[in-house]
Amino acid sequence: MRFRATATTDPGLRRSENEDAYLLDTEGGLFCVADGMGGHAAGEVASRLAVEVLAREMARPDDGATLDARLRAAVAAANRAILETAERDPALAGMGTTLTALALARDDGGYTIAHVGDSRAYLFRRGKLSQLTADHTWVQQQVDAGLLTPEEARGHPFSSMLVRAVGIAADPEIDIIRGDLEPGDLILLCSDGLSGMVDDDEIASILARDLPLDDTARELAAAANRNGGADNITAILIRATE
Repeated sequence: MRFRATATTDPGLRRSENEDAYLLDTEGGLFCVADGMGGHAAGEVASRLAVEVLAREMARPDDGATLDARLRAAVAAANRAILETAERDPALAGMGTTLTALALARDDGGYTIAHVGDSRAYLFRRGKLSQLTADHTWVQQQVDAGLLTPEEARGHPFSSMLVRAVGIAADPEIDIIRGDLEPGDLILLCSDGLSGMVDDDEIASILARDLPLDDTARELAAAANRNGGADNITAILIRATE
C-alpha cells in the first residue's frame, strides 16, 4: 500500500500559544496528534515530549513485537517521561496531553491506532466519514449512559473535560484500534480544535471536494477558524493511493 500524507497546525483565533504537537513520519508510516494541557506553557511541553518519545520508541528495532505491543510500550514511555519531567519541575505539575497515534503496516495495508484523550481519528471511505476513536471525556460518558444526546454534548460546558490523558496517571488506559486501508481511503487525525469547531457533516463535505491534500488540510483549519477558532487546530491527512 502506498500513501501520501500532510499536516497543518494553527493556533486558532483565541489562543496566543499553540499547545498542539504532531508527528508526520511518512517514511516510517507513523503519525500522531497530541493536544497538551496545563498552565504556563506546560501543555506545550507535554505534547511535544509525548511526540518526541513516541517517535524515538517506535524507531527502535521491533524484535518481533506486534504493532499493538510497540505502540502500547511507546505511549507508556511517553507517559513516564511526562510524569518524570513534571516531578523535576514544579512549574509543570499537572501537565498532560491527549495522544492519537497511527502506525501503518506497509506489508498488508493495515493500520493500528493508539488513542488516549479526545483528539480523533476518522476514516473517509467512498464518501462516508466514520469516527474510529472514542472521546475520553466526561460528556461522552454521559452520552454512552444515555444522559446526554450527542447534540447536547457538543455544546456542553464540560465538553473538553478529559477522563483520560497521557502524563496524568502512572498506568494510562490505552485504546487500540485496528483496520485495513483500501485505495482511495483518507485518514484524518485531528485535535479537538478542529472536531470541536467543525461538525462531521462539514468535515465530510470538505474531504469530498478531493482537493490536493495540502489544500484540504488548510481548508479544514480555515473552517475551524471561520466557526470561531476557539482552540489550537491540528490536522494530519493520510491518503492510501494503491
